Amino acid sequence: MNSFAPILVLAAIAAAFAVFSVIIAMVIGPSRFNRSKLEAYECGIEPAGHSTRDGRGPKVQRFPVKYYLTAMLFIVFDIEIVFLYPWAVSYEVLGLFALAEMALFVLAVFVVYAYVWRRGGLSWD
Repeated sequence: MNSFAPILVLAAIAAAFAVFSVIIAMVIGPSRFNRSKLEAYECGIEPAGHSTRDGRGPKVQRFPVKYYLTAMLFIVFDIEIVFLYPWAVSYEVLGLFALAEMALFVLAVFVVYAYVWRRGGLSWD
């Protein structure tokens, strides 16, 4: 337990700071609301939307699926890089088996990349 004490202390300090920051922001922060604060920000594009069927209620906004697809592709390939760094650092210790495993991993990611490219997921039309 003594070896985990610094980690637990750091986690407690981080949690206390997060809770303190949220509470202070609610207490001393301005609470003026307007319509522009409630609208979604779309990278500088004017938000487009429509009301519900009866004309009342909040505006329903639709985001193109391309935004989500781009985010998911970024996460997939970012995770690949995260897996490549430790392998590259300890390559000499791991040997030929690790080289074969990493080749299979890179091949699998390349197949996914080729599939997304072929399906048009990388074109922004």
